[in-house]
Amino acid sequence: MREPVGTIRGLFRYPVKSMAGLPLEIAQLGWHGIEGDRRLAFRRVAEKGGFPWLTASRLSRLVLYRPFGGEGSDPVVPTHVKTPDGRDLEIAGDEMRAELAAALGADVELMRLSQGIFDEAPVSIVSVASLEAVSRDAQRPTDVRRFRPNLLVEAEEGVAFAEDAWIGKVLRLGSGPDAPAVAVTMHDKRCVMINLDPDTATAEARMLKAAVRLHDNNVGVYAVVVRPGTIAPGAGIYVEG
Repeated sequence: MREPVGTIRGLFRYPVKSMAGLPLEIAQLGWHGIEGDRRLAFRRVAEKGGFPWLTASRLSRLVLYRPFGGEGSDPVVPTHVKTPDGRDLEIAGDEMRAELAAALGADVELMRLSQGIFDEAPVSIVSVASLEAVSRDAQRPTDVRRFRPNLLVEAEEGVAFAEDAWIGKVLRLGSGPDAPAVAVTMHDKRCVMINLDPDTATAEARMLKAAVRLHDNNVGVYAVVVRPGTIAPGAGIYVEG
């Protein structure tokens, strides 16, 4: 067997686009990414273009909302949200919708898409060393929540942006021959999301500037699923083929 090129150190699901994520001890990786990932989003009703979703780039306080709960038939899809001021609201309720609409200054509505709502691809991967390099250059504490990956990994090389070498390759996420696998397709080009403090929603331009300065604004990679299955932290990552 080949030697691993890395190890999974963390798994994350983001039930509602641009809202806070949830760390996972185990996850089911399906054809459309981690089950329950970005299956819900608020749509800007008046927006008729190709990207109508309400994101934290337009309303930074979205990162402070924390989805929780789950329906009996679909436990990975949240039913409620903890607001920044500590209230529990039904995610599909009128009060939640009205609160976001008032903050945005325009009508919104909750949408549910079974295949997820992704910017580029259903699986995002970033290495510990890459996060540390950008954070160090920006003189900010390393906080994985700013970068919102599905998989936080430790590459064997231990150097920043080592995951770039995986583009165009298929990665098996586990040692068994039938372990789930993803095909890495492209760089993860960053946006203002990494500037937002996940605890305050305060924007700090230094984070994005550091990503641009160090690596042309690319931090991490995107992938598509080629074999579904169960994944967990501690699993080795192997190049197939």
